[in-house]
Amino acid sequence: MARVGMEHRRSLVVRLVEWGSRRKFRKVPDPVKVALHNRRVLLSTTLLEATAERWKALDPALKALAVMVTSARIGCSWCMDFGYWEFHHQGIDPAKLHDVPKWRDSEVYTDLERAVMDYTEAMTATPPEVTDEQVERLRQDLSEEQLVELTAIAALENYRSRINAALGLTSQGYKEFCELRPVQ
Repeated sequence: MARVGMEHRRSLVVRLVEWGSRRKFRKVPDPVKVALHNRRVLLSTTLLEATAERWKALDPALKALAVMVTSARIGCSWCMDFGYWEFHHQGIDPAKLHDVPKWRDSEVYTDLERAVMDYTEAMTATPPEVTDEQVERLRQDLSEEQLVELTAIAALENYRSRINAALGLTSQGYKEFCELRPVQ
C-alpha cells in the first residue's frame, strides 16, 4: 500500500497530467500520482524521463535488461510490472523479460546480455560492487558511449525503483495490457 496519498484536488495541472498519462500509458501511473504532491519533483522527473527517452546509443534489449535487473535487485514490484509492459511494447523477447529474476540460471541470454546484467546488478548494490573486470568485459562489445549510457540507465532505474519502493508503490496491473504470459 502506498505510503502517501494518491488523490488530489482536481486542479488544471492535475487534470492535464492525468490526461497526458492516460494517453501515453492507458492510466495514470502511481509514481505520477505521488509526484503530483511536489510539482518541482514532478517537473524535474518528467524532464529527465523525456531526455532519457532520446538516449539511443545502447541496444534497446540491453537497456531493457539493465532496467529490469535493477528493478528486480531493488525489489520494486511496480517497476517490474511497468517494465514488462513497456518493454513488451518495444518488442523485447518475452522469454528474456520473464527470466530476469532468475537470469543467472536461465539459458535465454547471450554472453553480452549476461555481462550487462552482472554489471547492472553490481552497480545497484549498496555500496556499488562494480569491478574493473566487469567494465573490461563490457568494453569488448560496447563503445564508451554505450557504456556510459548503460551506466546512466541503470542509475536512472535505481532512482525510480528506490523512490517507488520507499513510497510503497506496488504492481499496478500493467502486465494485464500486454500479451506477456508466463513462459512454460
